[in-house]
Amino acid sequence: MEPQNLTGVPEFLLFGLSEDPELQPLLFGLFLSMYLITVTGNLLIILAVTSDSHLHTPMYFFLSNLSLADIGFISTTVPKMLVNIQTQSKSITYGGCLIQMSFFYVFTCLDDLLLAVMAYDRFVAICHPLHYTVIMNPRLCGLLILVSFFISLLPSFSNYLLSTQYMEPQNLTGVSEFLLLGLSEDPELQPLLFGLFLSMYLITVTGNLLIILAVTSDSHLHTPMYFFLSNLSLADIGFISTTVPKMLVNIQTQSKLIAYRGCLIQMTFFYVFACLDDLLLTVMAYDRFVAICHPLHYTAIMNPRLCGLLILVSFFISLLVFQVHISMVSQLTFCTDMEVPHFFCEPPRLFSLACSDSSIYIILMYCIGAIFGGVPVSGILFSYSRIVCSILRVSSSGGKYKAFSTCASHLSVICLFYGTGLGVYLSSAVSSSPRKCAVSSVMYTVVTPMVNPFIYSLRNRDIKRALWRLLSRTA
Repeated sequence: MEPQNLTGVPEFLLFGLSEDPELQPLLFGLFLSMYLITVTGNLLIILAVTSDSHLHTPMYFFLSNLSLADIGFISTTVPKMLVNIQTQSKSITYGGCLIQMSFFYVFTCLDDLLLAVMAYDRFVAICHPLHYTVIMNPRLCGLLILVSFFISLLPSFSNYLLSTQYMEPQNLTGVSEFLLLGLSEDPELQPLLFGLFLSMYLITVTGNLLIILAVTSDSHLHTPMYFFLSNLSLADIGFISTTVPKMLVNIQTQSKLIAYRGCLIQMTFFYVFACLDDLLLTVMAYDRFVAICHPLHYTAIMNPRLCGLLILVSFFISLLVFQVHISMVSQLTFCTDMEVPHFFCEPPRLFSLACSDSSIYIILMYCIGAIFGGVPVSGILFSYSRIVCSILRVSSSGGKYKAFSTCASHLSVICLFYGTGLGVYLSSAVSSSPRKCAVSSVMYTVVTPMVNPFIYSLRNRDIKRALWRLLSRTA
């Protein structure tokens, strides 16, 4: 990064479609008519769908949401243009420009996603007509709308954050690298730490790779539950690989340096895989909920297309979350203190090193964390509350044990992942020692990915058999 001088501006000038004064009344009448026709037409569609019970179907539900998005889409641009023509003004404030751009991104992305959802709805209706009402149930329709809206907010938010760094006049001095202080600076402990974390890393990668190989090689495990488990194992390998290898290299070379770009890349993959773990655990809870509470419709609901869609949506949301965090960190100004009291580039530690005001970004970071922690946890709690109610209604003790055993491994992993992660962030809020927080974070960044394969293999007979078959073939 190079030192740079930036100067902010209070407003912009919108030149419009034409500067010819004679064309302004024509343009005003034309765009006013188009705007009124658009709003009236889409409002009529919304009113028709909501008032007629015969139109209370997924197709028209998506259509009414598309009409609402279209009203918002055209309202972000045309009214301002009409006001400028009427007042013979071309100016728009910087804040107004950012707001207009934010809503433009929201409604553009929402339109795009709703059209994709409507295509999927037509695909199910035509290609799977007998299962249409089961697959396109109200819960799934509402979920698709919420996910579409939430995904639409993230790129808008990212662009807003990237743009606000140019709002005020400022002088920024860039930095080229950071120092990762690690878990301890005691030279005598470095060989011990190297051997310990190398062993943990190899165990984690080997254990999760065995789970993936067992699931892919055994046809008996080609089910949604094990499909999600293999993706969770893949995410765990990526999760631990973002932090431990760099720490091992630093210990071995007796260097603490990490380049600025390397820090951003590490943080990028950390957020991608952490969020992916979070969402996959939620998806797996939903899978268990359908399997226990709706066993007769399980194969129809958890079909391969839906399973693939859930994985893709989880990965896409993870990418958008990292984009938001990178947008926030890239706006920070770092001066002289480049020592990070951690073994990887964790955003809270970077925020504490910034010499510019980072309070708004810290608040936003915790808000995003609360959303991506609270929403999945709420989904998991809801799923398991319904699961427990269904298990309690089972008359035989054997049936109860069998139903509970299918969830025990997943529930153990959830408690470990959220328990350690929440414990670390709560302790960091009350503890004044960054080094203690760094040691505590080992639990969810290293220990959790390592023990996950053991939890699933030790408590699951199918995994044990598949691993035994796999090892027998290679022996």
